[in-house]
Amino acid sequence: MKQVEVDRKCCDTIRFLALDAIQQANSGHPGLPLGAADMAYALWSSCLRHDPAAPDWFDRDRFVLSAGHGSMLHYSLLHLSGYSVSMDDLKSFRSLNSRTPGHPERGKVPGVEVTTGPLGQGLANSVGLAMAEAHLAARFNQPGHEIIDHWTWALVSDGDLMEGISSEAASLAGHLGLGKLVVLYDDNRISLGGSTELTFSENRAARFSACGWQVIELADGHDLQALKDSLEQAKNEMTKPTIILARTRIGYGSPGLEGSFQAHGSPFGPEEVKRTKEKAGWPLDPAFFVPDEVRMRFNETREHGSRLREDWLQRLAAYERDFPQKAAELRRLISGELPADWPAAVLEFPASEKGMATRVSAARVLDSLAAVIPEMAGGSADLNPSTQTVISGGGDFQSPCFQAQDRQGSVGGPWNYAGRNIHFGVREHAMAAIGNGLAAHGGILPFVSTFLVFADYLRPSLRLAALMELQVIHVYTHDSIGVGEDGPTHQPVEHYAALRAIPNLLVIRPADANETAWAWKLALQNRKGPSALVLTRQALPTLDRDRYAPASGVMQGAYVISPENGGLPDLIMIASGSEVTPALEAQQTLQTEGIAVRVVSMPCRELFAAQPPAYRETILPASVRARLVIEAGIEMGWHNYYGSWGEMISMNGFGASAPGPLLMEKFGFSAADICRRARNLLQKLNHE
Repeated sequence: MKQVEVDRKCCDTIRFLALDAIQQANSGHPGLPLGAADMAYALWSSCLRHDPAAPDWFDRDRFVLSAGHGSMLHYSLLHLSGYSVSMDDLKSFRSLNSRTPGHPERGKVPGVEVTTGPLGQGLANSVGLAMAEAHLAARFNQPGHEIIDHWTWALVSDGDLMEGISSEAASLAGHLGLGKLVVLYDDNRISLGGSTELTFSENRAARFSACGWQVIELADGHDLQALKDSLEQAKNEMTKPTIILARTRIGYGSPGLEGSFQAHGSPFGPEEVKRTKEKAGWPLDPAFFVPDEVRMRFNETREHGSRLREDWLQRLAAYERDFPQKAAELRRLISGELPADWPAAVLEFPASEKGMATRVSAARVLDSLAAVIPEMAGGSADLNPSTQTVISGGGDFQSPCFQAQDRQGSVGGPWNYAGRNIHFGVREHAMAAIGNGLAAHGGILPFVSTFLVFADYLRPSLRLAALMELQVIHVYTHDSIGVGEDGPTHQPVEHYAALRAIPNLLVIRPADANETAWAWKLALQNRKGPSALVLTRQALPTLDRDRYAPASGVMQGAYVISPENGGLPDLIMIASGSEVTPALEAQQTLQTEGIAVRVVSMPCRELFAAQPPAYRETILPASVRARLVIEAGIEMGWHNYYGSWGEMISMNGFGASAPGPLLMEKFGFSAADICRRARNLLQKLNHE
């Protein structure tokens, strides 16, 4: 059989495995797998460097199906290519405990690099993956030893490109000149609700060209040779990312549904499946049929991938002989293990009444840690001077071709991909998704930063980091009404609760410089998900740890920072962040009145909730009913800690524009206000 005929059968096999799985599940999205099978096969059979027998091979190409609703396309490719995705896995598509869920999930099966489905995320993740490759190549490659040399490929849909995150990510990718990023656009001009003529008439090619991309347009996205030629053209352009706009037909080959939005998100039904197979000359029985010649063709690609990896291992051995220190460092980065001596870099701050903002102490700790943890890299959404998330001497991550007319305000240092300071621009959503891509790639420990109030702009990406269990450190500053004069648009009140509502996210709000140092330590040790450091703009006293409990209590999520004078307390105050200091001041006043007060600093509710019951009882004895929580955010989520008898000083609305200290007094967070509320609470309980 001629190669062109085998290739066509391979494409049809991908289509009909997907169609059969979706029909059996009676759920799924058949339109994209049928329409994009040709471009996916062209990539996987001719360009993609991967070895299914070693799916974690570090120098593999990364493939991202950003249009995650077409997941059966990906699963079919994984199965045929020889990954550990069995025919039974395909047959259990979208079923309970299946390894083939409705949208691709990182960690479910090998070969899925990132969790996709929320449109646009995968494209932005791909930018992060490509940035990681560029950074590591710049750090480790030596003349004649290109040990990091792989590509990132993404398959996107009309819906991906409609989402704003894709414009943010594409703009940055073009600016950075990520030549080893290639996006295949399934340009079928159909979305879930109908033709894209209803909503999406812009010139997509011109948009990407304006962003600095190489643009390749294919009139027939089902022409395999044209697709392969376009992929080669993409690989010949090394200074720009490439997008291939392949004009396809959704539901390709279906007599009744091809080209219709009805093909997008519903099973075809037995009759239309039958008609589609008959039109292609495909056997009706058995379902999930794979011709022998297709198996043989994919075996060839698998063997080719194995040879590529073996060649890389030989080159790695030569690299280790010639550059043993660099090779040892690279192996450590691949393993994900931190340097053995990194905890010594966690700073300790002397007591100071004047103190400093926790954003300032966080910056000092970041600099100290980054000096011994070279994989730390990141930046902010154009807010470095405010969030202070800069690695001193780390250089700027920029294309080696980058030429700025005015470099004023830059971090300085090398202007190439080895730089560790990433300038994301005012692109919070893409920033967080790119951070996910950096973390998913491996070899980089990313941090991203913005004002806390703008966490709203990036929440979907943060949620996906938690879902994927990716170690991305989010640094949020300007954390409360203490921001002051910028007013309620920049004063977060509901954001603590919103972040704490995300499963698998540690939200850490330190009370002073030393709690901030331990917060960094906690975030670096948290390898099973993202962490959010929530920091102040205003200065806070650095507490005297000879007088108060050690800040290492942060590692349990909450601790008694200042105990009562003997016996059980009459009242427990629970505070976080900037509200710990006025709570301690109130404690002193109340204890002169004979009221035994315990102050608990609770920087991380999630971590405290995970402690053994015995530890939680030592901090918050059940027998002490009088509890007062103090936090300058909404009350949501705190009832578990103050209970039926306690109260909370919180924000019940938005802030105002005025100096921060005045606002803290206006809204009841001064030490005097806390004392008044404490006395009233105790009086009320004594009368019940």
